[in-house]
Amino acid sequence: MSVRVRFAPSPTGPLHIGGVRTALYNYLFARKAGGKFILRIEDTDQARYVPGAEGYIIDALTWCGITFDEGVNVGGSFGPYRQSERKELYKPYAEELVKNGHAYYAFDTAEELDAKRAEMQKNGKVFQYDSTTRMSLKNGLTLSKEDVALMLSEGKPYVIRIMIPENEEVHFIDLIRGDVKVNTSLLDDKVLFKSDGMPTYHLANVVDDHLMEITM
Repeated sequence: MSVRVRFAPSPTGPLHIGGVRTALYNYLFARKAGGKFILRIEDTDQARYVPGAEGYIIDALTWCGITFDEGVNVGGSFGPYRQSERKELYKPYAEELVKNGHAYYAFDTAEELDAKRAEMQKNGKVFQYDSTTRMSLKNGLTLSKEDVALMLSEGKPYVIRIMIPENEEVHFIDLIRGDVKVNTSLLDDKVLFKSDGMPTYHLANVVDDHLMEITM
């Protein structure tokens, strides 16, 4: 498999020098390995989108002499390279995770979640949507299959959350930090797919890396 690396900034403001460093490392690695360097714009967070930021990022990288083999500015066979234009690709993957028991529909309103936060705060606790709280909330784990199907058919707003296993140890070796161990009870059930039909970073990044055949 040939090397395919990507730089995937969000158009939420000016390009940070740390982003330039990341792009440079990927650019140099791709050139050394005879691979491809891809520019993908991760604009799923429409609330933080800044008009003109994408053009600024491209102009800044061009000024630095960093060029791309594929991307929003040059095209390519794995496009589109702007996540908002790939919107229809993500939902099937989120639904597959639900089907396989790795994610679930959640129908809690913002007001209901705020009330839960306030309730736990009174008891000196911090609210987190996780294995200890999800069974007391309005989601596909506490509702019947018939109720979930009805709410979906009625167009009730929902998100899809990943279901983090309870009290399991994740263990891996990080090149910088060394031996890392994390207990899953410390992690929350992140939203993968939002009520506006857009994926979050946690889902879109993985799906796009898979479909674009990113190697590392």
